[in-house]
Amino acid sequence: MITIYHNPRCSKSRQAYELITTVFNKDNEPVEVVDYLSTPLTVQQLREIRQMLGCPVREMIRTDEAPYTELHLDYLETTDDALFQAIAQHPVLLQRPIVVHAGRAVIGRPAENIKILFE
Repeated sequence: MITIYHNPRCSKSRQAYELITTVFNKDNEPVEVVDYLSTPLTVQQLREIRQMLGCPVREMIRTDEAPYTELHLDYLETTDDALFQAIAQHPVLLQRPIVVHAGRAVIGRPAENIKILFE
Protein backbone atom coordinates (compact mmCIF):
# COMPACT_ATOMS: atom_id res chain seq x y z
CA MET A 1 0.00 0.00 0.00
CA ILE A 2 1.15 3.49 -0.86
CA THR A 3 -0.33 6.41 1.06
CA ILE A 4 -0.14 10.02 -0.03
CA TYR A 5 -1.14 12.80 2.33
CA HIS A 6 -2.44 15.08 -0.35
CA ASN A 7 -3.82 18.54 -0.98
CA PRO A 8 -5.53 18.41 -4.37
CA ARG A 9 -5.22 22.21 -4.74
CA CYS A 10 -1.41 22.06 -4.44
CA SER A 11 0.53 21.67 -7.69
CA LYS A 12 3.42 19.86 -5.93
CA SER A 13 0.98 17.44 -4.36
CA ARG A 14 -0.72 16.78 -7.70
CA GLN A 15 2.68 16.27 -9.32
CA ALA A 16 3.64 13.75 -6.63
CA TYR A 17 0.38 11.86 -7.09
CA GLU A 18 0.98 11.74 -10.85
CA LEU A 19 4.51 10.36 -10.35
CA ILE A 20 3.23 7.69 -7.97
CA THR A 21 0.46 6.53 -10.27
CA THR A 22 2.33 6.69 -13.57
CA VAL A 23 6.04 6.23 -12.87
CA PHE A 24 7.03 4.77 -9.51
CA ASN A 25 4.24 2.31 -8.77
CA LYS A 26 5.49 -0.40 -11.11
CA ASP A 27 3.96 -3.17 -8.96
CA ASN A 28 0.54 -1.54 -9.26
CA GLU A 29 0.07 -1.38 -5.48
CA PRO A 30 -3.09 0.20 -4.10
CA VAL A 31 -2.77 3.94 -3.50
CA GLU A 32 -4.59 5.51 -0.57
CA VAL A 33 -5.11 9.25 -1.00
CA VAL A 34 -5.67 11.12 2.25
CA ASP A 35 -6.93 14.68 1.89
CA TYR A 36 -5.47 15.75 5.20
CA LEU A 37 -7.24 19.12 5.12
CA SER A 38 -10.63 17.39 5.05
CA THR A 39 -9.54 14.57 7.34
CA PRO A 40 -6.97 16.01 9.77
CA LEU A 41 -4.43 13.64 11.25
CA THR A 42 -4.29 12.88 14.93
CA VAL A 43 -1.25 13.62 17.06
CA GLN A 44 -0.52 9.87 17.15
CA GLN A 45 -0.69 9.59 13.34
CA LEU A 46 1.62 12.61 13.01
CA ARG A 47 4.10 11.02 15.43
CA GLU A 48 4.10 7.81 13.40
CA ILE A 49 4.69 9.71 10.17
CA ARG A 50 7.51 11.70 11.77
CA GLN A 51 9.13 8.47 12.85
CA MET A 52 8.97 7.13 9.28
CA LEU A 53 10.31 10.42 7.93
CA GLY A 54 13.21 10.33 10.38
CA CYS A 55 13.25 14.09 10.73
CA PRO A 56 12.54 16.66 13.44
CA VAL A 57 8.87 17.60 13.72
CA ARG A 58 9.77 21.16 12.65
CA GLU A 59 10.61 19.84 9.16
CA MET A 60 6.99 18.70 8.85
CA ILE A 61 5.67 22.23 9.30
CA ARG A 62 4.91 24.82 6.65
CA THR A 63 6.32 28.03 8.09
CA ASP A 64 4.63 30.31 5.56
CA GLU A 65 1.09 29.59 6.79
CA ALA A 66 -0.75 32.11 9.02
CA PRO A 67 -1.22 29.75 12.01
CA TYR A 68 2.57 29.32 12.21
CA THR A 69 3.01 32.98 13.08
CA GLU A 70 -0.25 33.36 15.00
CA LEU A 71 0.63 30.45 17.30
CA HIS A 72 4.25 31.63 17.71
CA LEU A 73 5.57 28.27 16.53
CA ASP A 74 8.81 29.93 15.51
CA TYR A 75 9.83 30.09 19.18
CA LEU A 76 12.60 27.56 19.65
CA GLU A 77 11.22 26.74 23.10
CA THR A 78 8.04 25.31 21.55
CA THR A 79 7.97 21.61 22.43
CA ASP A 80 7.45 18.81 19.96
CA ASP A 81 4.17 18.01 21.73
CA ALA A 82 2.95 21.54 21.10
CA LEU A 83 4.05 21.36 17.47
CA PHE A 84 2.22 18.08 16.89
CA GLN A 85 -0.88 19.52 18.57
CA ALA A 86 -0.72 22.61 16.35
CA ILE A 87 -0.53 20.51 13.18
CA ALA A 88 -3.43 18.34 14.34
CA GLN A 89 -5.55 21.41 15.03
CA HIS A 90 -4.39 23.36 11.96
CA PRO A 91 -3.71 20.79 9.22
CA VAL A 92 -2.72 23.53 6.78
CA LEU A 93 0.59 23.53 8.70
CA LEU A 94 1.52 20.05 7.48
CA GLN A 95 4.12 19.90 4.73
CA ARG A 96 2.75 18.40 1.57
CA PRO A 97 2.73 15.98 0.06
CA ILE A 98 3.93 13.21 2.33
CA VAL A 99 4.20 9.77 0.78
CA VAL A 100 4.40 6.58 2.84
CA HIS A 101 5.49 3.23 1.42
CA ALA A 102 6.91 0.09 3.01
CA GLY A 103 7.36 1.64 6.44
CA ARG A 104 9.21 4.70 5.16
CA ALA A 105 8.05 8.20 4.30
CA VAL A 106 9.27 11.27 2.44
CA ILE A 107 8.10 14.80 1.97
CA GLY A 108 7.54 15.14 -1.77
CA ARG A 109 9.11 18.57 -2.15
CA PRO A 110 10.56 18.28 -4.67
CA ALA A 111 8.43 15.49 -6.08
CA GLU A 112 11.55 13.59 -7.13
CA ASN A 113 12.14 12.80 -3.43
CA ILE A 114 9.46 10.14 -3.79
CA LYS A 115 11.74 8.03 -5.96
CA ILE A 116 13.80 6.82 -2.97
CA LEU A 117 10.76 4.99 -1.57
CA PHE A 118 10.70 2.74 -4.63
CA GLU A 119 14.41 1.97 -5.01
